[in-house]
Amino acid sequence: MNFSLNEIEATAKRATRGAGYAWGIAEDAAKATRWLCSQGVDGVVELARVLEREFTGSLDDHVPAGLYCDWDGGKDLCPLTVGVLLSDCSHMLLTGPFRIRQVASPMMLLPFAAHAARSQNVVAIVTTGDFSAATDGARLALRNDCPDWADHVEVALGDILTEPCSPQTRATPDPIAWKILNRIAHRTYAPATEESRLLGAGAGLSDND
Repeated sequence: MNFSLNEIEATAKRATRGAGYAWGIAEDAAKATRWLCSQGVDGVVELARVLEREFTGSLDDHVPAGLYCDWDGGKDLCPLTVGVLLSDCSHMLLTGPFRIRQVASPMMLLPFAAHAARSQNVVAIVTTGDFSAATDGARLALRNDCPDWADHVEVALGDILTEPCSPQTRATPDPIAWKILNRIAHRTYAPATEESRLLGAGAGLSDND
């Protein structure tokens, strides 16, 4: 099935919140997922990978210990929290590259790199191994496959952006990943109580027939 980008964003937001992230990060993750899908990348798969890692159980272990050298943490870094930092510190990109160590699902960093590029009116290049991505904030160009985990990711200033992905207005996410997001999103739904059932739609205990 294919979905509108609005549907993708709404489900991604609920799922990220259901996974235990704060609402602010959930909103950023939803926008990031939508942005990837708008570039023809299956952002649903990428977000599902992150949420299944259950970083929120010990989130402090999965954020960088400092921002003025290599970004490294006690364990694999969560790309959502790292991405928010990347967006917030976009001005630092003008003085030198960001070097990020041991990051899970590095593809999820691309929307945040795009935000940094847009904020500073530059092209940002994200590289790990033989994978590279270039973005000016609105467009994305990819080379080779992005790994599911990276020992070292670099975000630096680029030059020009060539052969960008074709923009998309709808997304066809992987069905398994879509089910994962919906399952996690279900945690945000309040369980029905007798009072809520009586106040909800339908006749309740009355019989008007």
